[in-house]
Amino acid sequence: MKRTTVADVMTRTVVAVLEGAEFKEIVEVMRNAHISALPVLDSEHHVIGVVSEGDLLAKEAKAAGRRAAGPRRRAADEEKADEVLAAGLMTRPAVTIGRDATVPDAASLMSARRVRRLPVVDDWGHLIGIVSRVDVLSVFSREDSEIRDEVTDIVTRKFALDPHTVEISVRSGIVTVTGKVEIQASTPYLLDDIRHVEAVVDVRDRLSYPHEDHCDNAEFFAVSSVQPVQA
Repeated sequence: MKRTTVADVMTRTVVAVLEGAEFKEIVEVMRNAHISALPVLDSEHHVIGVVSEGDLLAKEAKAAGRRAAGPRRRAADEEKADEVLAAGLMTRPAVTIGRDATVPDAASLMSARRVRRLPVVDDWGHLIGIVSRVDVLSVFSREDSEIRDEVTDIVTRKFALDPHTVEISVRSGIVTVTGKVEIQASTPYLLDDIRHVEAVVDVRDRLSYPHEDHCDNAEFFAVSSVQPVQA
């Protein structure tokens, strides 16, 4: 099954700042690069944190006499408002990811940690790239025909279903499976495998089963054959 990795979609040219970078320098780098957050590196280029516009706004908010909601957030913002270097302004530890992680892994981590981008690091924690939400969503540009080929391979090879009795159609990433299968119990596993094919948006189950009418009748007769027991 095809799985795009972070290395396949990440941006390799990354703008970052050292932990000793000053407030105005950070602002200038963000403006020139048109980005809202920067990885912060130590002297050996390990990623030690991320400084964002939100981190920098704490100083502006304090100057305006405004306080953040919530005691924990207020304390953090007040602390950052007095800082002038990246080491004090940044959020740490940085939420990072490895180059060999899959794109779904990156999406899950972004969602769980509520971040828009992830610095990509090597085995030693050195910065080698950055992956954003847009990068993660790029996998959905995969052609419908390519998705259909992979789904068809799952249907015919893994589940040994006859391609003449099961039809696969894909439109805008939505897979529709139509036809008849002999063993209904295997269907949930089949559909789950299809859902995990890269770039599949949704799966529509249009399968039927040759013996489902017989099963319904058997259930009906079994119920109707129960006789009341005389005490």
